[in-house]
Amino acid sequence: MYADVSEIETVGKTVVHALEDSVRRNLSYGLLLSGGLDTAILVSLTVKYRKPDCVTVALKRTPGLDIAYAQQLARLFGLKHVIHYIDDEEMQEGLRQAIKILKSFDPMEIRNSAAAYLGLLVCRDLGLSTVMTGDGGDELFAGYSFYFDLSKQQLDAELKKMWTVMSFSSIPLAKALSIEVRLPVLDPKFKAFVMQMDAGLKVRSERGQMYGKWILRKAFADYLPDNILWRPKAPLEVGTGTTTLPAYYDGLISDGEFAQKQAAIQKQDKVKIRDKEQLVYYEIYRSFFGVPSADANGERKCPDCGANVKKEAAYCSACGAYPI
Repeated sequence: MYADVSEIETVGKTVVHALEDSVRRNLSYGLLLSGGLDTAILVSLTVKYRKPDCVTVALKRTPGLDIAYAQQLARLFGLKHVIHYIDDEEMQEGLRQAIKILKSFDPMEIRNSAAAYLGLLVCRDLGLSTVMTGDGGDELFAGYSFYFDLSKQQLDAELKKMWTVMSFSSIPLAKALSIEVRLPVLDPKFKAFVMQMDAGLKVRSERGQMYGKWILRKAFADYLPDNILWRPKAPLEVGTGTTTLPAYYDGLISDGEFAQKQAAIQKQDKVKIRDKEQLVYYEIYRSFFGVPSADANGERKCPDCGANVKKEAAYCSACGAYPI
């Protein structure tokens, strides 16, 4: 554990220099700006070399938490900022495309990825051929709250496990839109550097509260406003407002209709449907791909849907079943 202030400052400066080098290697014309820590850091470094056009998306009927933070950053760095409010029809098309591209009906994955897809679509329509995102920060720097109660040994083990199975939907989503997504945090050189870092620098208490990505927050203290620097982790679905989709589908589908379809799918397809939102996504998935099935390639079979599951994975990427 690093306790010496000067040593922490030295590590922080190394992080800044390493990430700035990665940003230089991955400069883009556009940036998906959530207003969270990761994209805020990327903006603060990118503006040294280029002023990207920034795009933020949120559901029109329930603007998410990201808007105000993203606006603050755009003003601070003098950036062109497009805020796109997604209507219900557009959201449904985003969901369909995310399901089709990712071959998944996992509710959390799809509602997050639909927002990302629509953000990338706005970038493409603005003529931006390359788009930067902050993907990878939470996975490499232990940003998720479920890491906070682990011992250092447990944290090391869980991070290494995460690194073997992590994947990012922005890559296939951008490819489907014929644009290029650039991910400085996941740049091979920077990723290798972070993977060797002491996990005790990633999760730590500050001001009486536990934080993930602690060393990032300390390293960029001179770059960003305090309210953004120490902003708690907000999932993409919260930031964009798509966290309201489960309630939306609960109101759209009656309990009786859901129970009938749930039972029929379980009987006919041998697929377990957990809630109304997943029912909608499964029906779209099935229209594209049919009933999930496992290939004879030695991988595990998901007990909830029958799809392939990688040997190291704790969840099913097709249906979201967890833990398995």
